[in-house]
Amino acid sequence: MPFAVADSLRARGIAVVLFALRGICDAEKVERFRHHWISIGEIGRAIKLFRAEGCSDLVFIGTLVRIGRILEQDGFRMVGIKDVAPDLLMPEGCLTRSAPDVQSKADIARGREVLGALSPFDIGQAAVVIDGHVVGVEDIEGTDGLLARIARLREQGRIRAAAHRGVLVKAPKSGQDLRFDLPTTGPRTIEGAAAARLAGIAVVAGNTLVVEPQAMIEKADAAGLFVVGLSA
Repeated sequence: MPFAVADSLRARGIAVVLFALRGICDAEKVERFRHHWISIGEIGRAIKLFRAEGCSDLVFIGTLVRIGRILEQDGFRMVGIKDVAPDLLMPEGCLTRSAPDVQSKADIARGREVLGALSPFDIGQAAVVIDGHVVGVEDIEGTDGLLARIARLREQGRIRAAAHRGVLVKAPKSGQDLRFDLPTTGPRTIEGAAAARLAGIAVVAGNTLVVEPQAMIEKADAAGLFVVGLSA
Protein backbone atom coordinates (compact mmCIF):
# COMPACT_ATOMS: atom_id res chain seq x y z
CA MET A 1 0.00 0.00 0.00
CA PRO A 2 2.73 2.61 0.75
CA PHE A 3 4.19 2.09 -2.69
CA ALA A 4 0.79 2.25 -4.41
CA VAL A 5 0.17 5.60 -2.70
CA ALA A 6 3.62 6.87 -3.65
CA ASP A 7 3.13 5.80 -7.28
CA SER A 8 -0.26 7.53 -7.37
CA LEU A 9 1.27 10.78 -6.11
CA ARG A 10 4.25 10.66 -8.47
CA ALA A 11 1.98 10.00 -11.43
CA ARG A 12 0.37 13.37 -10.68
CA GLY A 13 3.70 15.17 -10.35
CA ILE A 14 3.77 15.33 -6.55
CA ALA A 15 7.18 14.82 -4.93
CA VAL A 16 7.32 11.92 -2.48
CA VAL A 17 9.70 10.98 0.32
CA LEU A 18 9.22 7.66 2.11
CA PHE A 19 10.07 7.27 5.79
CA ALA A 20 10.26 3.49 6.02
CA LEU A 21 10.00 1.58 9.30
CA ARG A 22 12.90 -0.80 9.86
CA GLY A 23 11.90 -4.44 9.94
CA ILE A 24 8.52 -3.75 8.37
CA CYS A 25 8.92 -2.20 4.92
CA ASP A 26 10.16 -4.08 1.85
CA ALA A 27 13.70 -2.73 1.34
CA GLU A 28 13.79 -3.53 -2.38
CA LYS A 29 10.61 -1.57 -3.06
CA VAL A 30 11.66 1.33 -0.85
CA GLU A 31 14.77 1.82 -2.99
CA ARG A 32 12.61 3.04 -5.90
CA PHE A 33 11.88 6.26 -3.99
CA ARG A 34 13.75 8.96 -2.12
CA HIS A 35 13.65 7.58 1.42
CA HIS A 36 14.95 7.44 4.99
CA TRP A 37 14.87 4.48 7.37
CA ILE A 38 13.48 5.12 10.86
CA SER A 39 12.29 3.11 13.85
CA ILE A 40 8.95 3.56 15.61
CA GLY A 41 10.61 4.96 18.75
CA GLU A 42 12.70 7.54 16.88
CA ILE A 43 10.12 10.32 16.87
CA GLY A 44 12.65 13.09 17.45
CA ARG A 45 14.86 11.88 14.61
CA ALA A 46 11.85 11.47 12.34
CA ILE A 47 10.74 15.06 13.00
CA LYS A 48 14.22 16.33 12.12
CA LEU A 49 14.16 14.34 8.88
CA PHE A 50 10.65 15.58 7.97
CA ARG A 51 11.78 19.17 8.39
CA ALA A 52 15.09 18.62 6.58
CA GLU A 53 13.13 17.27 3.60
CA GLY A 54 10.68 20.18 3.70
CA CYS A 55 7.74 17.87 4.41
CA SER A 56 4.74 19.67 5.85
CA ASP A 57 2.12 17.09 4.81
CA LEU A 58 2.39 13.52 6.13
CA VAL A 59 0.44 10.42 5.11
CA PHE A 60 0.46 7.47 7.51
CA ILE A 61 0.04 3.96 6.14
CA GLY A 62 -1.11 1.98 9.16
CA THR A 63 -2.71 2.67 12.50
CA LEU A 64 -0.12 4.73 14.38
CA VAL A 65 -2.80 7.16 15.54
CA ARG A 66 -1.05 8.30 18.72
CA ILE A 67 2.15 9.19 16.88
CA GLY A 68 0.13 11.03 14.25
CA ARG A 69 -1.46 13.22 16.90
CA ILE A 70 1.92 13.99 18.44
CA LEU A 71 3.19 15.15 15.05
CA GLU A 72 0.16 17.38 14.59
CA GLN A 73 1.15 19.17 17.77
CA ASP A 74 4.55 19.83 16.16
CA GLY A 75 2.91 21.64 13.25
CA PHE A 76 2.69 18.88 10.64
CA ARG A 77 -0.51 18.29 8.69
CA MET A 78 -1.78 14.70 8.68
CA VAL A 79 -3.40 13.87 5.34
CA GLY A 80 -5.53 10.80 4.63
CA ILE A 81 -4.89 8.38 1.79
CA LYS A 82 -8.42 9.00 0.52
CA ASP A 83 -7.49 12.66 0.02
CA VAL A 84 -4.15 12.18 -1.74
CA ALA A 85 -4.79 8.94 -3.67
CA PRO A 86 -8.53 8.66 -4.40
CA ASP A 87 -7.78 6.26 -7.27
CA LEU A 88 -6.98 3.60 -4.64
CA LEU A 89 -10.46 3.69 -3.10
CA MET A 90 -13.19 1.14 -3.68
CA PRO A 91 -15.71 2.34 -6.29
CA GLU A 92 -19.43 1.86 -5.90
CA GLY A 93 -21.12 -1.11 -7.57
CA CYS A 94 -20.27 -4.71 -8.43
CA LEU A 95 -16.75 -5.25 -9.82
CA THR A 96 -16.99 -8.93 -10.67
CA ARG A 97 -18.82 -11.29 -13.03
CA SER A 98 -20.73 -12.74 -10.06
CA ALA A 99 -23.24 -10.49 -8.31
CA PRO A 100 -25.05 -10.86 -4.97
CA ASP A 101 -28.40 -12.65 -5.08
CA VAL A 102 -31.40 -11.81 -2.90
CA GLN A 103 -30.09 -13.73 0.13
CA SER A 104 -26.62 -12.21 -0.17
CA LYS A 105 -28.14 -8.73 -0.34
CA ALA A 106 -30.05 -9.50 2.86
CA ASP A 107 -26.81 -10.71 4.49
CA ILE A 108 -25.08 -7.49 3.44
CA ALA A 109 -27.85 -5.43 5.01
CA ARG A 110 -27.62 -7.44 8.24
CA GLY A 111 -23.84 -7.05 8.29
CA ARG A 112 -24.11 -3.28 7.98
CA GLU A 113 -26.64 -3.21 10.83
CA VAL A 114 -24.33 -5.26 13.05
CA LEU A 115 -21.28 -3.13 12.33
CA GLY A 116 -23.30 0.01 12.95
CA ALA A 117 -24.46 -1.32 16.33
CA LEU A 118 -20.94 -2.43 17.36
CA SER A 119 -19.22 0.68 16.07
CA PRO A 120 -19.37 2.71 19.34
CA PHE A 121 -17.52 -0.12 21.12
CA ASP A 122 -14.51 -0.02 18.72
CA ILE A 123 -14.59 -3.80 18.20
CA GLY A 124 -13.83 -4.22 14.51
CA GLN A 125 -14.51 -3.21 10.93
CA ALA A 126 -15.84 -6.48 9.52
CA ALA A 127 -18.47 -9.15 10.07
CA VAL A 128 -19.45 -12.37 8.33
CA VAL A 129 -23.16 -13.07 7.88
CA ILE A 130 -24.43 -16.36 6.43
CA ASP A 131 -28.13 -16.75 5.59
CA GLY A 132 -29.06 -14.04 8.07
CA HIS A 133 -26.88 -15.38 10.91
CA VAL A 134 -23.92 -13.41 12.23
CA VAL A 135 -21.21 -16.09 12.46
CA GLY A 136 -18.17 -13.91 13.14
CA VAL A 137 -17.04 -10.38 13.93
CA GLU A 138 -13.55 -8.98 13.40
CA ASP A 139 -11.40 -8.68 16.52
CA ILE A 140 -7.70 -8.03 17.18
CA GLU A 141 -6.77 -10.74 14.62
CA GLY A 142 -8.11 -8.55 11.82
CA THR A 143 -10.03 -9.57 8.72
CA ASP A 144 -7.62 -12.35 7.76
CA GLY A 145 -8.03 -13.90 11.20
CA LEU A 146 -11.82 -13.60 10.99
CA LEU A 147 -11.92 -15.40 7.63
CA ALA A 148 -9.54 -18.10 8.85
CA ARG A 149 -11.83 -18.64 11.86
CA ILE A 150 -14.86 -19.04 9.58
CA ALA A 151 -12.93 -21.55 7.45
CA ARG A 152 -12.08 -23.59 10.58
CA LEU A 153 -15.68 -23.54 11.78
CA ARG A 154 -16.77 -24.82 8.36
CA GLU A 155 -14.22 -27.64 8.50
CA GLN A 156 -15.32 -28.57 12.02
CA GLY A 157 -18.97 -28.68 10.97
CA ARG A 158 -19.87 -25.85 13.32
CA ILE A 159 -21.17 -23.88 10.34
CA ARG A 160 -23.43 -26.12 8.29
CA ALA A 161 -24.55 -23.67 5.64
CA ALA A 162 -23.87 -24.67 2.05
CA ALA A 163 -20.70 -23.52 0.33
CA HIS A 164 -20.86 -20.20 -1.53
CA ARG A 165 -23.24 -18.77 1.04
CA GLY A 166 -22.51 -15.79 3.24
CA VAL A 167 -20.83 -12.41 2.91
CA LEU A 168 -17.89 -10.60 4.46
CA VAL A 169 -19.03 -7.02 5.12
CA LYS A 170 -16.50 -4.26 5.91
CA ALA A 171 -17.18 -0.66 6.96
CA PRO A 172 -15.36 2.04 8.95
CA LYS A 173 -16.41 2.60 12.54
CA SER A 174 -18.35 5.71 13.50
CA GLY A 175 -16.04 8.51 14.58
CA GLN A 176 -13.02 6.72 13.11
CA ASP A 177 -10.23 9.04 11.97
CA LEU A 178 -10.09 8.04 8.32
CA ARG A 179 -6.75 9.78 7.85
CA PHE A 180 -5.07 7.01 9.83
CA ASP A 181 -7.10 3.84 9.57
CA LEU A 182 -9.22 2.97 6.53
CA PRO A 183 -10.60 -0.54 6.01
CA THR A 184 -8.51 -2.34 3.39
CA THR A 185 -9.23 -5.19 1.00
CA GLY A 186 -7.32 -6.93 -1.77
CA PRO A 187 -6.28 -10.31 -3.19
CA ARG A 188 -5.51 -11.77 0.25
CA THR A 189 -9.05 -10.95 1.40
CA ILE A 190 -10.39 -12.84 -1.61
CA GLU A 191 -8.23 -15.84 -0.77
CA GLY A 192 -9.57 -15.84 2.77
CA ALA A 193 -13.18 -15.48 1.62
CA ALA A 194 -12.73 -18.37 -0.83
CA ALA A 195 -11.24 -20.58 1.92
CA ALA A 196 -14.22 -19.66 4.12
CA ARG A 197 -16.51 -20.72 1.24
CA LEU A 198 -18.38 -17.43 1.19
CA ALA A 199 -20.37 -16.00 -1.70
CA GLY A 200 -18.52 -12.69 -1.75
CA ILE A 201 -17.41 -9.53 -0.02
CA ALA A 202 -19.08 -6.13 0.32
CA VAL A 203 -17.21 -3.00 1.45
CA VAL A 204 -18.15 0.66 1.72
CA ALA A 205 -17.17 2.54 -1.44
CA GLY A 206 -15.04 5.66 -1.04
CA ASN A 207 -13.95 4.67 2.47
CA THR A 208 -12.12 1.40 1.74
CA LEU A 209 -8.64 1.03 0.26
CA VAL A 210 -8.11 -1.56 -2.45
CA VAL A 211 -4.70 -3.21 -2.71
CA GLU A 212 -3.93 -4.52 -6.23
CA PRO A 213 -7.49 -4.11 -7.57
CA GLN A 214 -6.93 -5.98 -10.83
CA ALA A 215 -5.44 -8.99 -9.06
CA MET A 216 -8.30 -8.88 -6.55
CA ILE A 217 -10.95 -8.95 -9.28
CA GLU A 218 -9.18 -11.74 -11.17
CA LYS A 219 -8.97 -13.89 -8.03
CA ALA A 220 -12.62 -13.23 -7.21
CA ASP A 221 -13.76 -14.16 -10.73
CA ALA A 222 -11.65 -17.33 -10.65
CA ALA A 223 -13.24 -18.31 -7.32
CA GLY A 224 -16.78 -17.33 -8.36
CA LEU A 225 -17.00 -14.66 -5.66
CA PHE A 226 -18.59 -11.24 -5.96
CA VAL A 227 -16.96 -7.97 -4.85
CA VAL A 228 -19.34 -5.07 -4.24
CA GLY A 229 -18.75 -1.45 -3.31
CA LEU A 230 -21.59 -0.23 -1.09
CA SER A 231 -23.02 3.27 -1.01
CA ALA A 232 -21.75 5.19 2.00
